[in-house]
Amino acid sequence: MAKLPQPSYRTVDARPTPETLIKPGELVDLIEVTPLTLADRRIYNQLLENAWEAIDKPVMHVIAKSDLRGNHNSNDRIGDSIERLMSAIVKMEVIWDGKPAVERVQLLGGNVEMARSDGLFEYEIPARLRKVITNSTVFARLQREVMFALSSKYALTLYEMVQKRGNLRWKSSETFTLDGIRAVLGVPKGKLTSWSNLRLRAIDPAVAEVCALSDYMVEIAPIKTGRSVTHVELRWWRKDGDATDKTERSLSFASTGRRARAAEEARGQGGTTTIPGQTPPRPRPAWLDRQGEALRTETYETARLRFPGYDIYNIEGQWREWSKGKSPAEDPDRAFLAFFRKYAEANPI
Repeated sequence: MAKLPQPSYRTVDARPTPETLIKPGELVDLIEVTPLTLADRRIYNQLLENAWEAIDKPVMHVIAKSDLRGNHNSNDRIGDSIERLMSAIVKMEVIWDGKPAVERVQLLGGNVEMARSDGLFEYEIPARLRKVITNSTVFARLQREVMFALSSKYALTLYEMVQKRGNLRWKSSETFTLDGIRAVLGVPKGKLTSWSNLRLRAIDPAVAEVCALSDYMVEIAPIKTGRSVTHVELRWWRKDGDATDKTERSLSFASTGRRARAAEEARGQGGTTTIPGQTPPRPRPAWLDRQGEALRTETYETARLRFPGYDIYNIEGQWREWSKGKSPAEDPDRAFLAFFRKYAEANPI
């Protein structure tokens, strides 16, 4: 393979800050052959950040396991995520010898986890992936606070997509096939196959969160061929000062229930989103129109403890859709947790 000429600016030359980390663009728009969870993607971003100073070199990187645990007291989740990342194969679009190609790589190489709970984790970046990162010239700058605030894999993926594209002066929208946007968001095969389900359970909640917590407003609009939705258009535009202030206030909220508050805060008159100084308006997420009685904060915390690794708000949307037309539950919180238990039993992760 012929050696490519060095670009004027490479992703590996970008420097993280105390508030932000760098993610190569190829790792943003990848397609997960092996599905990953929200926790997996967060941990992987932390591993990339920790290795950044020598990410293009064949060396072992070291990080404290406590840095990967987040708010959890146990290292079990870390081990599960590491094993999924090691076995994960992803597809990404790259340029080799000046021609577009599809690269299939593993996300994580060999590693060593010290037995002590306060010990270290040593890992390496696979050689093929190092080559992709070395040749990368496009990247997303992610705010660490936002990355941990977003509450679903779909929201985090959408946030990364917009951060990668947000500084493009000549572009403010991009079109994807329906299968393409489903693949990039990481929707498992056979799930959310119709546009209505995809929009209800993945896109609308993710858009609401990214609009509330990031520096950009986002839309994903359907495009029809005949009577069927075959494509979507992703649009983004930077917030003005007033909307930025709202973002800062949203980030100051406690994480529990943030998503519901974010969507309510974005709701304007007549069921549409109206952000001062921003156009065009975006319809209020359909799942909120069927929200009914709000769940207690404690219910979300209980769900997180009982069912770690699941997208709680995605499951909540499915529960509310399933409950539509049925008699109201006497205790919505218990009914939601019972639905969640059956869902987890039928869909183990």
